[in-house]
Amino acid sequence: MVPSPQSFEGLNGGVAQGVTPRPLEGRVAIVTGGSGGIGGEICRHLASLGAKVVIGYVGDKTPADQVVSAINKGEAEPRAVAVESDVSDPNQVGALFNEASRVFGPNLHILVTAAGVQDPKYPSVAETTIESWERIFNTNTKGTFLCCKEAAKRLVRGGGGRIITMSSSTVGSLRTGYSTYAASKAAIEVMTKILAKELRGTGITANGVAPGPIATAMFYAGKTEEKVKAVVAQCPMERLGEPRDVAPIVGFLASDAAEWVNGQIIRLNGGYV
Repeated sequence: MVPSPQSFEGLNGGVAQGVTPRPLEGRVAIVTGGSGGIGGEICRHLASLGAKVVIGYVGDKTPADQVVSAINKGEAEPRAVAVESDVSDPNQVGALFNEASRVFGPNLHILVTAAGVQDPKYPSVAETTIESWERIFNTNTKGTFLCCKEAAKRLVRGGGGRIITMSSSTVGSLRTGYSTYAASKAAIEVMTKILAKELRGTGITANGVAPGPIATAMFYAGKTEEKVKAVVAQCPMERLGEPRDVAPIVGFLASDAAEWVNGQIIRLNGGYV
């Protein structure tokens, strides 16, 4: 059901004139890869909509702490926490969900699987190492699978449950050098669509977003300035996407307004594909 202004009153105590509604007030979101360029922006945006956010990260904690600080600034109580979690490890994924429940209560509402890696060498199939293939599939595909598996069991039933996976427009563009990455994301798309059907009767939706070229560290890695300019030239909007182009779509899919969007992959690429 698309929420009316009256619907928002139950979430944030009323909507005063000129005040932006907070449609995710009282809901808890887990965002893997939440310290990265796209993931960090998604965390901040979901928090701006009222959600409490659990920021999954791996490795250096500094970027995750920076996102936490930005969200919690000026808040009476913490609305964000950072939890280290290797999404390719089922035990760590389970611990991530357990920590979310411990900190913010048993009701978990939203999962966003933004953790992902790419090979900055952009090798052909013939030149792709087994180690690179396994690293990409372990993080992107296995990691998404483990998180979705956990979410399917633990997100709230009866409405408000949202699973949002992260694919890539390379699944559509089929560019050379992206075979393993695109294949890992194609598997995510199929899994997301089937998951939406398997969650029949729970009120939980499952959708994916598939960004095109986004100006993040992962995009720039291994690319020359000429390569970046060539990518920009191929986009009808004549620019790279930015994390702020992705986060609002994720916020919409996480809201009650998106209840009728289910089992879909939304490509966000400015017409690039």
